[in-house]
Amino acid sequence: MNELLDYWQLLLIPLFFGLGWMAARVDMRQVVHESRALPRSYFQGLNFLLNEQPDKAIDAFLEVAKVDSQTVELYFALGNLFRRRGETERAIRMHQSLLDLPDVEESIRLHALVELGQDFLKAGLLDRAEEIFNKLQGTSHALEAKRNLLEIYQLGKEWQKAIDIAREVPEIASHREVAEYYCELAATEIMRSSPEAARRYLEVAVQENRKCVRASILQGDLLVQEGRHQDAIKIWQGIELQDPSYLALVAQRLLEAYRRLSRLPEGVALLGGYLERYPSLDLLDVVYQLVLESEGNEAAYRMVRTELQRNPTLLGLEKLMSARLPLAPNDVRGDVELAKTIVQGYTRRLSRYRCNSCGFKARQFYWRCPACGGWETNSPRRSEEFDQNL
Repeated sequence: MNELLDYWQLLLIPLFFGLGWMAARVDMRQVVHESRALPRSYFQGLNFLLNEQPDKAIDAFLEVAKVDSQTVELYFALGNLFRRRGETERAIRMHQSLLDLPDVEESIRLHALVELGQDFLKAGLLDRAEEIFNKLQGTSHALEAKRNLLEIYQLGKEWQKAIDIAREVPEIASHREVAEYYCELAATEIMRSSPEAARRYLEVAVQENRKCVRASILQGDLLVQEGRHQDAIKIWQGIELQDPSYLALVAQRLLEAYRRLSRLPEGVALLGGYLERYPSLDLLDVVYQLVLESEGNEAAYRMVRTELQRNPTLLGLEKLMSARLPLAPNDVRGDVELAKTIVQGYTRRLSRYRCNSCGFKARQFYWRCPACGGWETNSPRRSEEFDQNL
């Protein structure tokens, strides 16, 4: 019986082999047929891509699109490529040509509208982009359209519209971001000398995010405008409970408030305590100014030297040399000045704020990163401090 089974198994082997060979032949015929249907420009484009000649590849693929108006995916691919390369006019033409095709499917038309809106947004044509994304309301792309509308309103500084979108679709903006929108409205009202309107916006900002440091800073600024320096100091002291790393941003404000109140020793004690608990180059700079003003050069030099021993940085070394220079003997003062100049050459690139999300660096602190658009992604620490804590 076993011999009979073995015999039949041997017969099945060539049968299966033959069936596999026939299937392969059918597949190969299909591949050959499809490849012959593709225009020559398509293969030329692939060849240019393989040879790292993207411009020639694009020209070749454009020929394919002209030959066969149904190559929809190629239109989208080329349009997206143009947009990424910054060639927004060509991207707009590609996506507009899809919309102009006769009898285009609804799903393709909607997709083309989304891409066209993104083209206009990339080109900075915010009004036209807004018009496109408003047309997509009530479609399967409505959520994506609202995300883009939110970006448009932020770029155009239309903060109330941004708030309305965020309220309508809570998942596209966090409470932290909405609080920032209210802070933007408050900042505008402060510039317009409308403190009551600004105060109302800041109250809502704090309701949205109790840890909104920016709202606390602006509330203190309003109190200073009213001459209520002690109340402003109290508000700014509360930042320690929100996020102590941001104390560096209000250190100069605290300095001015204590100076107005003629209570510099209290300011020295408060900011000196912050510097000890939350080391910061910006805090060091302000405390140095306070000590220099209230206690003189020698005390300022000792303070900076102690802090540098505790937290050695090049920016701290530059500050130490600044403190040492007035105390240096005449015969070495030139050497100290030269060393300070050399160190400054290295510290210029270190005294920048850095975005924790994209790495963008700037001398100015931004609540919203100009590069990636993230809110509160800029560290309130300088680049050198940021690198030391990685």
